[in-house]
Amino acid sequence: MIKERLARLRREMEKRGIAIYIVPTADFHESEYVGAHFKARQFITGFTGSAGTAVITADEAGLWTDGRYFLQAAQQLRGTTVTLYRMGEEGVPTLTEYVRSALPEGGVLGFDGRVVNAALGRQLEALAKEKGGSLAVAEDLIGLIWEDRPALSCRPVRVLPGSSTGASAAEKLAGVRAVMAREGADVHLLTSLCDIAWLLNVRGGDIDYVPVVLSFLALTAEECLWFVQEAALGGDVKEYLRSVGVEVRPYESFYDYAAALAPGQRVLLNAKVCSTRLCAALREGVEILDRENPTVPMKAVKNAVETADTREAHKKDAAAMIRFIRWLKENVGRIPITEISAADYLAARRAEQEGFLDLSFATICGYNAHGAIIHYGATPESDVPLAPEGLLLVDSGGHYLDGTTDITRTIALGPVTREMRDAFTLVLRAHLRLANARFLHGCTGLNLDILAREPLWAAGVDYNHGTGHGIGHILSVHEGPNGFRWKASPDRSEGSVLEEGMITSDEPGLYLEGRFGVRTESELLCRRGEKNGYGQFMYFENITYVPIDLDAVDITQLSDEERRQLNEYHAMVYETMAPRLGDEDRAWLGEATRAV
Repeated sequence: MIKERLARLRREMEKRGIAIYIVPTADFHESEYVGAHFKARQFITGFTGSAGTAVITADEAGLWTDGRYFLQAAQQLRGTTVTLYRMGEEGVPTLTEYVRSALPEGGVLGFDGRVVNAALGRQLEALAKEKGGSLAVAEDLIGLIWEDRPALSCRPVRVLPGSSTGASAAEKLAGVRAVMAREGADVHLLTSLCDIAWLLNVRGGDIDYVPVVLSFLALTAEECLWFVQEAALGGDVKEYLRSVGVEVRPYESFYDYAAALAPGQRVLLNAKVCSTRLCAALREGVEILDRENPTVPMKAVKNAVETADTREAHKKDAAAMIRFIRWLKENVGRIPITEISAADYLAARRAEQEGFLDLSFATICGYNAHGAIIHYGATPESDVPLAPEGLLLVDSGGHYLDGTTDITRTIALGPVTREMRDAFTLVLRAHLRLANARFLHGCTGLNLDILAREPLWAAGVDYNHGTGHGIGHILSVHEGPNGFRWKASPDRSEGSVLEEGMITSDEPGLYLEGRFGVRTESELLCRRGEKNGYGQFMYFENITYVPIDLDAVDITQLSDEERRQLNEYHAMVYETMAPRLGDEDRAWLGEATRAV
């Protein structure tokens, strides 16, 4: 199937004289996850992961993806003729290095200009010019060969109640306009879906697990134009939009609006998010102010209402997780349970919670060897039964009317090997070190990542993903600009200062291919601590209220300080959750959070 699709794409490339065609994982909004209509990279390679870029030439095809997906991609690309390029590995060319090498003199480099951001588009244009070549970006060649392509999603829009946002859309719009005034911008073009949803206090369902609305937005000092599919708007939503001064325009007319902006106008946008086509549509003489969207730091710092609600969401989520873990431990080996049925049971427990909306991502439920696949997704073909031994890694989360959750617990289903216990304890130590950090204001995730990695590095091991990411409020479970990483990347923003109100995951791991994986993840709320002559100190409040499995810990490997930290965390979990549980769950939780 993939070979035939590649052959059809190459025929279209040959008709147009295109030497190389690039297919990213992206929609018109540079979303991390995309709807079914936009899964062009998956269509042409067969790789289903959420991140990766395909490059197709007349006789080669490659897929570039990151460490989260190396094992998965290697499995899914077998027999497709698509070569896996492991990003960041020694000796592996970057995508641009490969294109520079493969593009012939005078060759044409092609891609759909609507799904490649302008920053990357400029790099590719410069690269083509180096070879005396050119770009072909006006056509979507995948669309020409994808005969049963799903239609654009158009799910109903809903308005968040004012009691759950902490700030009205009018107040948020005023805040963005204040930034525009400081920058001297006449127009702000906003294309990122989470930013638009946050700014207007609306949510939708156009991407699985991400409650956003396919739309664009243009803001000036006098007007706010929302380019959206009108069929998604009910009468109450239209009335709400009128009340906050938002005018609705057709979704597809956004590029025409941009093309009509007069020379001399100063346009604020983020070229890493806005598409190549959008920037190309702007007339000569329009000045681009390439900046981070003002909404990014605004929505990253949760206000008092959002933080209080998020704590409540985590208590609901913890109730579901506690019932799930207890059920799993008491029933594995007694009744048939598989990776898929376990994930389904957990989803059902979440759905019982008041205000539950949806899962925040597809649950990762990997038993033993599958746990070593960082973003494993069980399928009917890969699903395996669980036995009363070994480790089950469960990474999951939910959206509630109160907020969004993301948690990973690795669970001992019975006896574990010495190797498993050592790995679990090492990851626990890494997790505790970061969760208990005290630091001066001004630190970034790049400063603090070493706290988690140092125990693993001391043991000569590592994990091939970030230690943590920001989390949205009833939005994407992955949200910048905050995060924990040890290495800076031009595509990420973990260099931002950690501010009070930011929520970041703490999720070190260790993955032994073909054997097992361990990850422990909780969410940390950044808080202000003592201020003295040395400056403003900061700390983290752990807002995930689920025990860490003591059955997999080697207590003798923990220092006195680490034992104290683990005991304090478990005491907090019991104090928070015991009043919300029934007698049997409460008794189980008491044992699961016992002091060690």
